[in-house]
Amino acid sequence: MGGSPAGDGTLSLDGFNASAAALVKRWKEIEVDDSLPDWTWKPCSKMGVPSEVEGYLALEGVYRDCGGSQIDENDNSDGADVVACDTWHSLCPFPLQVQSCSDNVHVYDFHVVYSYSYKVPVLYFQGHRSDGQLLTLDEIKQHLPSNSLKVLGESKWTFITREEHPHLSRPWFTLHPCATSDWMKLLLEQSKVAIEEQSLLRYLSAWLSVVGQAVGLKIALELHCNS
Repeated sequence: MGGSPAGDGTLSLDGFNASAAALVKRWKEIEVDDSLPDWTWKPCSKMGVPSEVEGYLALEGVYRDCGGSQIDENDNSDGADVVACDTWHSLCPFPLQVQSCSDNVHVYDFHVVYSYSYKVPVLYFQGHRSDGQLLTLDEIKQHLPSNSLKVLGESKWTFITREEHPHLSRPWFTLHPCATSDWMKLLLEQSKVAIEEQSLLRYLSAWLSVVGQAVGLKIALELHCNS
């Protein structure tokens, strides 16, 4: 079915779907705190019927306290005692927030969509305040680590644009995929994965480990390990 990654770093639609399924499965197997959202697969609908082949990966409801602190979902206090938790920085640099009515809380959604034009995954994302108002690009950049801002300013393939989400028909921010196949080719070659199937299943996790850095989204190392 042509599911394996091509030697030029691209990926077929079948390969994208298989790699997405592998990522969702692996995410559920690794030890991740319940307060961290799950990666899920969202099938697209045609004429009201979910498609068997078209869809996208989603990581939604990633909460960030603009003050840089985190509230534990199991905390029975009134939120007065806020404790920062560095543990989350190994998984996602946006400290998770599960209860707050403050305007200082921002929520991020990340979608991974297949590009038929470039034959690679594309990251779409957006952030909004607790009242639902969307964040501007300048506001989003304020949340990024300094090294991510440097990468965005220097790398041709990570510049942020805003375009219509292929499946939602609404404007989302996205990282342009123009050079994705080039660096994915190098990444897959350096990984020295002997079995094509294993290379296929690890494609998205490897891709996320690079692309995520540009938006401050880091992936757990356990995601790359064998079950």
